[in-house]
Amino acid sequence: MSANVQSASPTEGKASTGRTISALIAKFRELGLLAFIVILAVGVQFRNPSFLTWENLTDIATNTAILSILSVGMMLVIITRGIDLSIGATLAFAGMVSALTVKHNPGLNPVAALLIGVGIGIGCGLVIGFLVSWVKILPIIATLGIMNVFRGFTFEASGGKWVSAHQMPTSFKSIATGSFLGINNLILIAIVIYIVAYYFVSHTRTGRRIYAVGSNPDSAEVSGIRTGRILLLVYTIMGGLAGLAGVLWVSKFASAQGDTASGYELSVIAACVLGGVSIAGGVGKISGILLGSILLGILNNALPMINVSAFWQMFIQGAIILIAVLVNALVKRGIDRNNLMRRKI
Repeated sequence: MSANVQSASPTEGKASTGRTISALIAKFRELGLLAFIVILAVGVQFRNPSFLTWENLTDIATNTAILSILSVGMMLVIITRGIDLSIGATLAFAGMVSALTVKHNPGLNPVAALLIGVGIGIGCGLVIGFLVSWVKILPIIATLGIMNVFRGFTFEASGGKWVSAHQMPTSFKSIATGSFLGINNLILIAIVIYIVAYYFVSHTRTGRRIYAVGSNPDSAEVSGIRTGRILLLVYTIMGGLAGLAGVLWVSKFASAQGDTASGYELSVIAACVLGGVSIAGGVGKISGILLGSILLGILNNALPMINVSAFWQMFIQGAIILIAVLVNALVKRGIDRNNLMRRKI
């Protein structure tokens, strides 16, 4: 009597192994980052018992919220092989106009102030998107030039002066400092944005097209994806989030200045890189940039608490970012090697 037993062929076994290794390598980034955050938090707690108190954790969350919001837009831009160096200037411009508006109209509804900031940010994003997608200017060149233009607009709008706390109505300042159901508004806004962003990139056709454009622009174009429209979209989203962040920033710190958030775009890019977003395009996850933002927030909060000097703070943050870049490169190389092996099989 013979048994009709089917066994997997060596080829199928190798392909299955390749897929398993690729999946493990892809997950390593986030699991490793999460483990590092936990180890770092425990280590700091031993040095300073006040680190893991509810008050300090809330402070970290509120201080990281704006960074995490901007990281969502930057992730989409980087996935398409672009970069946006103008978000700090866009943030400052939108924040300044919103602050000036509420200064002259104290009774203005806070939601209207938010819409003004978002509208300005969308307009700025459309300009950059047009230059990148239709004029075909390299993103780093376009955003570097526009950055100075937006800074100039900010100083022109304010006349070189600040808008200080006493010139802003309480309702405007409560946008960032207020709370709903005991949760700070900044944290709530960030949570909503992350939920929407996760659904957008994971469950919509446009979200998948963004990854397709970043993975292989030529193939995406051949398959019928209008890459120009995708690029215009991602820079517009980035601009809108930067405008929103501008209002939240000015509301939180109760101050609007011409040099607000100068250089902040580097922190946003760092959060994306730490979260596993590939500068080469096509790779990036919402959960990753959230962890990257949290790590930067913890570092900014923890290092002063354990009396690390300002110089060493910069050194440590730079070293961690460099390690993240190296890890991302090694992970990508491993994934490419396994994909190549699967194609040969």
